[in-house]
Amino acid sequence: MSSKKRYNENLSLSDVLKEFVSTNKLQEGLDKVEIKDTWKNLMGNGVNSYTTSVQLKRDTLYVQLSSSVLREELSYGKEKIIAMLNEALGKPLIKTLILK
Repeated sequence: MSSKKRYNENLSLSDVLKEFVSTNKLQEGLDKVEIKDTWKNLMGNGVNSYTTSVQLKRDTLYVQLSSSVLREELSYGKEKIIAMLNEALGKPLIKTLILK
């Protein structure tokens, strides 16, 4: 048996996963998945039934909607939507919201 202690012996599983994500540069991909789930949870069934795509590119969230009426209505509350999403995500990932 080796007398060397493993460096991660006292780390929690959470810490090990964070290190793994950081080392392998996976955070951006995880953020993209989390944003889709957050949009779905915050916006509810009414908006989700017209949402065809949610994509994060850098700090811009692109949301494709199949209803021009809904797109127009949501455009009036862009700042509030951005604030709600960032708060739910726990970090300021989104600076701009583009409704297509």
